[in-house]
Amino acid sequence: MSRQLDEQLAARYPVGQRLRILDVGMGQGTQALRLARAGHQVTGVEQDPGMVAAARAALAEEPEGIRGRVRLVEGDGRETGVHFLPGSFDVVLCHGVLMYVEDPDALLAGLARMLAPGGLLSLLVRNGDALAMRPGLAGDWQAALGSFDTLSYRNRLGLDVRADRLDALTATLAGIGAPLHAWYGVRVFTDTAGDDVPVPPPGEFHTLLAAEERAGRTEPFRRVAALLHLCGVRG
Repeated sequence: MSRQLDEQLAARYPVGQRLRILDVGMGQGTQALRLARAGHQVTGVEQDPGMVAAARAALAEEPEGIRGRVRLVEGDGRETGVHFLPGSFDVVLCHGVLMYVEDPDALLAGLARMLAPGGLLSLLVRNGDALAMRPGLAGDWQAALGSFDTLSYRNRLGLDVRADRLDALTATLAGIGAPLHAWYGVRVFTDTAGDDVPVPPPGEFHTLLAAEERAGRTEPFRRVAALLHLCGVRG
């Protein structure tokens, strides 16, 4: 997914331009730090105190130049209008957040307002059209059958959350003035791998990533991915 984001940034902005990036629901700051290391100014928003503490600890380990490019804000992503002026950012990330929001439309509209004209809105969501894939491949036929007519599911943390359908999000992005520009599938082949599975040797891991990248861009494979990465552009 990071490669897909980098591809979109490279296509939209001159090489070397320092972008103003807002990472909503930044978690422990992995993506924010990666982008700061690339030279961008990054603001991370996170409401979980434990995650904020982890992000601050990770940031403290970075060189001074990188620390100076990152601002951490403890708060709710639905309240960006309280912290920032409209049009303040070139890029807004909202990765792995919408599944925890009952009604995401208001959140997305607020995030779109944060974008400067031509800015990029990057979303990572659970694919509501493919909820039956994981239980089906695991041989849990009852759960697979029950997944066709719902957007609710239980994630690997044991939390009851929700998924989003591509068509619905496409309509929402058009309605908030950041129409869909590109989309990818994420975790097409590897979604059923357990968290404790060891990372393959470098050569095999590179081939695995190449296969996932290809599938995430190719029909019909990307439509059955566990996650969708959507990129909208502010008009």
